[in-house]
Amino acid sequence: MNYYIQQSIHINFIKISGITNSSVFQIGSAGIIKPVAHLYNTGGFTGPAPTAKKVGQLPPTSVSAPAVPLQAPVRMTEK
Repeated sequence: MNYYIQQSIHINFIKISGITNSSVFQIGSAGIIKPVAHLYNTGGFTGPAPTAKKVGQLPPTSVSAPAVPLQAPVRMTEK
């Protein structure tokens, strides 16, 4: 049996004392959430993909610096 729930939740004030990487914060109904994955063959492929070719090692300069230039740290001064 499937239940379809429609909710309207109004929150005027909420205080969260701590969040970590494995925290879960949920507002609303509780129950089982079933993951869904749909796979489509949009290219019309009928056989397996060809095997990957080994090109070689990356040059050491490509990983020694960030790919995006980063801004230097800025020290905030008190007024």
